[in-house]
Amino acid sequence: MRKFLLFLLVCISHTFYSQADCSTALSVCGNSSITYSPAGIGNVDEFLGDCLILGEHNSIWYKITIATSGTLTFDLTPNDPDADYDWAIYGPNVTCGNLGTPIRCNAATVVGVSPITGLNMTSTILSAPGGSATPYCRYLDVLAGQTYYLYIDNWVSATSSTMSPFSLTWGGTATLASPFTDPVLTPHPFIAPGIPAANPADPKEIVLCSGTILFDFSSLTAGILNGNQHFSVTYHHSQNEALTGQNPITTPMTVNTSTVFYYSISYTDPVNPNNPLNQCKQIGKFKFRDASITAKNATLIQCNNNNAGTAVFDLTTADVISASNVTKKYYNSLADLNAGTNEITTPSAFVSAEGTVYVKIISTFGCTAIAQITLKFYPVVIVNDTTLRSCALETDPSAAVFNLTEASVTTQPVAGKKYYPSMADAINQTNEITSVINYIAPNGVVYVRVSNAQGCYAVAKITLGVIPPVYSDVLKDKTICAEAKTSLDAGPGFKTYEWSTGATTQVIHNVGVGAYWVKLTTGNCTVIQHVKVYPSQQPVVTAIEIVNNTITVFVKGGNPPYKFSIDNITWQESNVFNNLSRGDHKVFVRDTYDCNPIEINIVVPNLVNVITPNADGVNDVIDYSALAGKQNLVLNIFDRYGNKIHQADRFNGYKWDGTLAGKKVPTGTYWYSVTWNENDKMSTPVKYSGWVLVKNRE
Repeated sequence: MRKFLLFLLVCISHTFYSQADCSTALSVCGNSSITYSPAGIGNVDEFLGDCLILGEHNSIWYKITIATSGTLTFDLTPNDPDADYDWAIYGPNVTCGNLGTPIRCNAATVVGVSPITGLNMTSTILSAPGGSATPYCRYLDVLAGQTYYLYIDNWVSATSSTMSPFSLTWGGTATLASPFTDPVLTPHPFIAPGIPAANPADPKEIVLCSGTILFDFSSLTAGILNGNQHFSVTYHHSQNEALTGQNPITTPMTVNTSTVFYYSISYTDPVNPNNPLNQCKQIGKFKFRDASITAKNATLIQCNNNNAGTAVFDLTTADVISASNVTKKYYNSLADLNAGTNEITTPSAFVSAEGTVYVKIISTFGCTAIAQITLKFYPVVIVNDTTLRSCALETDPSAAVFNLTEASVTTQPVAGKKYYPSMADAINQTNEITSVINYIAPNGVVYVRVSNAQGCYAVAKITLGVIPPVYSDVLKDKTICAEAKTSLDAGPGFKTYEWSTGATTQVIHNVGVGAYWVKLTTGNCTVIQHVKVYPSQQPVVTAIEIVNNTITVFVKGGNPPYKFSIDNITWQESNVFNNLSRGDHKVFVRDTYDCNPIEINIVVPNLVNVITPNADGVNDVIDYSALAGKQNLVLNIFDRYGNKIHQADRFNGYKWDGTLAGKKVPTGTYWYSVTWNENDKMSTPVKYSGWVLVKNRE
C-alpha cells in the first residue's frame, strides 16, 4: 500500500450538526481508525428502525464504500467505559431517502458488561435491542463496490448521561475504498505542512519569522497536494469544521503561535459527481512556530596600524546574534543589503576606515534580521621620527655603535619596540635587528615598530648619524735632534686632553724622541691621536777628495743645506777647504736641524811631486805606507793617457819605484790617486789625487 500520511478522520468536539444526518454522512476513507465525539443530532430526527426505536441523541452518520470483497468487522470503543453507544448499519446500496431496516443493529446495554460494541466473527445475532447484554453482532459479508451507511449514537438518559468520544477500528478481510490509497488517484504522497515539533505528539509547526503575521493559508496548498490531481485543501479553526468543510479560512488572516489550525484534503471525482467517495476527506492539524531571530548591533575595534587610515576587520567576529546556525551576509550600506548587491566577499579580512557596515542574518528557516556593525579604531600609536648620533669607531671612522633603545620615538606607554633595517621589514616583521644595544652601522636609517597593549603599531624612522672623529690640526709629527727635547701641542678647542705621558694639558713639554698619543674629547666623543717625535737624520759624509792641500767634502742625507767647519767654530756653506796643512784634520758637518755636528778625521798626506828612482836613497819611491792603518788603502799610478800602470797596496807596501813590469818608466809626469776609508763608523771614503814627475837617469 502506498505510504501516506495518517490523518484524524473525526474531531473530538462537534459543534455543527448537519453531518449527523444521513444525507450529509461523512465518507469513510479506507480502513483508517476513526475517532469522534458526537454531540446532538442533525437537522432531522430520523426514524432509525429495528432496535433503535427511541430516536437520536448524540449521533453521527458514516458512508462506507467497499473496495475489496470479504468480511467486515469493527470495534466501537468509548473512551469512557460509562458511555453507552448504539449503532445500526443500512445497505447495501441504499439511499438516505429509502434506508429500509438496518441489516445490523445493536442497542445493547453494554455498561457494566463491556463498553466495546460492534461486529465480530463469533457473534451470530443480527440485532440486539435495548437492555440486551450482547454488544456484538455478526460480521458482514460485503462485495466490492457496495455502499453502506453506519449510524452511531451516544445514548443518554436520566440514568445514563455520560458523553464520551469513541474510537472506531475496522477489521475483517474486506477493505474500504479511499482515493487516498489509490495509486492511480494519488501517485504522490501528500505532505503535511510544517516541521516536526519538539514534542513529537504535538502538531507540526509552520515556521514564522514573527510572533504574529498576516498569513495566506492557500500558500500551503500546493505543498500539501504534492502534484496529486482532483484533490482540494481547505483550512479551518477546528477538526469538526475540517471534517465537514464548513467555515473554511479563505482570506489571509493574522495568526499566532498558540492557535492550532486544521486542514482538510477532499477528493472530487471529475467524472462522476455521485461517486460515493466524493468529499472523502483526510484532515490534519498544524500550528505556527515563531522562528524570528533577533540581532543586535555590535562594534568592532581594530588597529589603524602605522596610521594608514584603514584597518583589517574580521566582520565574522562581530557579536550580532547568539545563535550559531545562521548565515551572515555583509554589505557596505543598508541600501546594498536591501537590494542584495555589492556583498562584501572577504568579511574575515575587510579593509576599511572607521565607519559602518550592515549584516543580514539568515536562519536555517530563512528568517532574517539586520544588524549594524560600527567599525572603530583603537587609539593610534603616536610616534615621531628622530635622530641618533654616535661617535665614530676608531677602527672604522665611517661607522659607529648605536644604542637604538635610546631613540625617543614616542611619549606614550607602549608594549614593545622592535627594530628593522627597512620600512617594509618593519611592516612585515622580517629581518629584525637583534643587537639593538650595540648596533654597528654607518650613516643611514633604521625603523622601529612601536606596539601598544592592543597590538596596534606605528613605525618611526631613526636617522643614524656617525659623528666624525675630530683630530687636532695642530699636533704633527716632529723631527728633532736625537739629543734634544721638544713640546707637543694638541691645539685648543677640546673638552679634555689625556696624554700617554699622563698629562692632561693641551701642551706637554720636554719630550724627547719617541711615540706618543693623546685622547682628545669633543662633546661626548673621544679620539686617540698618535704623534711621533723622530730623531733627525744626520748628514753622512759620503766621500772626501783631497787634491794637494785642498779638500772637498761630499755629504748626503740629513736636511740640507749643510754647513761645514774644520774647527767646530767657524762654519761655512762651502764644502771645499783650501790651503790645509799636511797632516791630520777634522771635518765637521751639520744640517738645518743644527744638531751636534758629525765629525770626520782626515789626513792630508805629504805631497810627493818628484821621484828620482836611482837608488841613491833620496826620493827613490812614492811611499804611502804611512797610511797603511787606513781601510782599503790603494795607490794607483796612471800615465798621461789615463792608463793605469801600477797599483800599490798591502802586497807591495803601498809604494811605487817608477817602474813598469820591472823596467823603469820614461821620464815624465804621471798621475796618481790614493783611496782609502777612514776608520770611522761610516767608513768614510777618501780620495787623494796628485801628480809626480819621474826622472829616470840611465
